[in-house]
Amino acid sequence: MSLKHFHFLFIAVAAIFCLAFGAWALSASGVTSAIRGMGIFSAILGVGLSVYGVWFRRKSRRVIT
Repeated sequence: MSLKHFHFLFIAVAAIFCLAFGAWALSASGVTSAIRGMGIFSAILGVGLSVYGVWFRRKSRRVIT
């Protein structure tokens, strides 16, 4: 596995975990406001990582062989 593929896999797994935690924190009942805040931040971070993953994929096709 090349470094490019590992980087893309790591970003994809990180985005999935961030989105999953965000979904859990926002849908769970009985959680504190601090956990809800972390859930919102995690969901935003997951979306950002997804956008970065798409950008990296497009860029790496042109630059990295």
